[in-house]
Amino acid sequence: MSSYIYTLGRYNLCPAVRFCATPPIDGNLRRYYTHDANMCYKLPSNVSLEQGALLEPLAVGVHACNKAHISVGDTVLVCGAGPIGCACVLVAEAAGATEIVVTDVSQFRLDFIKSLGATHAINVQDKSSDALISEIQNALGGTRPNRVLECSGAETSVQNAIKVAKAGGVIVLVGLGAPVLATALGHVTVAELTITGSFRYGPGDYARALSLVASGRVDVGKLVSRRFALEEAKEAFEFGGMGSETTVKVMIDV
Repeated sequence: MSSYIYTLGRYNLCPAVRFCATPPIDGNLRRYYTHDANMCYKLPSNVSLEQGALLEPLAVGVHACNKAHISVGDTVLVCGAGPIGCACVLVAEAAGATEIVVTDVSQFRLDFIKSLGATHAINVQDKSSDALISEIQNALGGTRPNRVLECSGAETSVQNAIKVAKAGGVIVLVGLGAPVLATALGHVTVAELTITGSFRYGPGDYARALSLVASGRVDVGKLVSRRFALEEAKEAFEFGGMGSETTVKVMIDV
């Protein structure tokens, strides 16, 4: 590991980090896997192995919400209702956000995410930027979100996130889109917006995610749309790769 990054305690930023299932590192889809003990967390008796597996995406949500400094009373906009957007909603709601608006193009996912704690769900399909921003403000009683979690990576979504954020607010870029995005930054200066990135998760995020699940504050099992046996792994990947809008997370039981 890079000694500088490692000393800072931000292992997720180290260029030499070994991350399972990120080429050239193989994944760990097997019944038994040997892992460094200092990177493991013992599950309490009230947390199942399936819940333990779902701590990975939940930890991404924990990291993003921490980067946004979400706390009691915040109004939050989550752009994208995929698995990570769902994780962010779960964590933001647990952190005390009073209003959580979610945008997406899938009506199924928008309907589903309201069961996770989102207070408003807006379909952005065929909406102009001005119309979308107006609808978000109306949902929030005329105000704007002071915390924005952009989880789609889409260029237009990043642009809208900057336009709609409340002055002095924080925008966290969670979704990985194109390497270069075109956007107007003048509003960032005038409104004194803070824009930061969020990459995977770092020290403490897994422990926080586990605490949320073990305490019952977060029901992460809701994210599972369908389960497969290990022997059905190929079918599971094919099913997940179909990109069905009615699928959130696919679980392979080992």
